[in-house]
Amino acid sequence: MTDRSAPKSLVLVQELTNTLDVETGEDALAAPDGVADFVQRQGLRGLGLEETGEAGLRAVRELREALRAACLAHTGPDMPQEASATLERMLARAPLVVTVDGTGRARLGPAEGLSGIAALTARIAAGIAAAEADGTWQRLKACEAHDCLWVFYDRSPAGRGRWCTMAVCGSRAKMRTYRAKRRT
Repeated sequence: MTDRSAPKSLVLVQELTNTLDVETGEDALAAPDGVADFVQRQGLRGLGLEETGEAGLRAVRELREALRAACLAHTGPDMPQEASATLERMLARAPLVVTVDGTGRARLGPAEGLSGIAALTARIAAGIAAAEADGTWQRLKACEAHDCLWVFYDRSPAGRGRWCTMAVCGSRAKMRTYRAKRRT
């Protein structure tokens, strides 16, 4: 099977969006200590996300779904205006700064003093900016199957993948198309 994991700059986006299994409805963030577990797995301790409570959980979910909409837009359909506005609003509250190290290498990263959802959003924004610069952002996609929407990295040569896996979601879609044509 093809590796569908995202490059380093986009792993956080992929991991966050895939905390919800759309098909089963299982939301890893909703589990007791779900946000804390996600924070620990992603090495995000110290951002203040663990103590955000119900409002923080809502904000993380809102970010997750706006990112999923952006990834789905990479397969073709336009991003809904509401999701675009949500992402724009959240990104505006997560400033980034450019720092230059001793070797002269520049790095884009979160501004100092950010915590909670703004800190998470800034880290994600820095990753997206890096991925946009190297042309990989458009390859992070949400499966086109509406009962799946799993976020995957499209490593196909043409970059036109639409499903997380051809063996399951792609086959289902092709079978639905075939059956619809036979009915007419």
